[in-house]
Amino acid sequence: MKQVTKQLMEHTSSKPMLAVLKIQSLVLYEIQTFFRERDFIELPPVITAPLTDPLAHGVHPASIEYEAQYLHLTKSMIFHKQIALLGDLDKIVIISPNVRLEKSSEAKSRHLLEFQQIDFEIKGGKKEDVYTLMEDLLIRITEVCKTKCAHELTFLGRTLPTLKMPFPRLSTDEMKQKYGDDFEAILSKTMTTPFWLESFYREFYDKEDPTTPGCFINYDLIYPEGFEEGLSGGERENDYETIIRKMDERHMDKSAYEIYLDLAKEKLIPQTAGAGFGLQRLLRYLTGIRTMEQVVLFPRSPREPIIF
Repeated sequence: MKQVTKQLMEHTSSKPMLAVLKIQSLVLYEIQTFFRERDFIELPPVITAPLTDPLAHGVHPASIEYEAQYLHLTKSMIFHKQIALLGDLDKIVIISPNVRLEKSSEAKSRHLLEFQQIDFEIKGGKKEDVYTLMEDLLIRITEVCKTKCAHELTFLGRTLPTLKMPFPRLSTDEMKQKYGDDFEAILSKTMTTPFWLESFYREFYDKEDPTTPGCFINYDLIYPEGFEEGLSGGERENDYETIIRKMDERHMDKSAYEIYLDLAKEKLIPQTAGAGFGLQRLLRYLTGIRTMEQVVLFPRSPREPIIF
């Protein structure tokens, strides 16, 4: 038997992996139940599209050419979420496979090339709605895991804390001044509870505070104990002129966004707020496993070859 085959068998059939998969199954059930109880409509994911999330950092292109059309593999459902809320839908959630071909030289320990993201969006929603929703969900998941997966957590040597609302909220500008460019990692290592970081300069679709230029109504949820960022979200821009200005500031090619911009120009895109959080990053925090590859049955990682 080849060594690589042996490694695959050991990884997929190990007792730690079985424990992770049992926790993952429970977490997925709780996520879907939680959103259903709050009248969110679950939509199937979009896998290929003419446009996808431009992201705030560079990755290798993940796209295909199909009969003279150029299609991207989904990096996130951000634009499709906004368009899905044009009609009578008010709250949506999608468990979406995302493909982000991170550059191996720049990838962080939390990055995977392929992962599942829980994407949700609320028509008329505000930052506070997302905070309350996500804090409720994370508290529920940790408590249910402690009860229903106690054996698995004990086997993995993990003791989950008792979380309480509200989670701390910190300004990125203030934290950067205090800790320097690596403020997120430093805070994640020192904090003992999940916390919010607010106001990032990033993709054009996150809303800029109209009363405070340069301040953005967006946020990341950061896991403690060094597990770092687990969720990104924001209130969304829907004003056409503002979107165009922000795309120009980022030197973006608008050709792929023609339909999206047409809808914005006609004032058809509603005001929304939402977020996306990675299933595997959540599992890493819940299980206490430091290596991302060890919480995925068939990992696609920028740090090692993909063997199966």
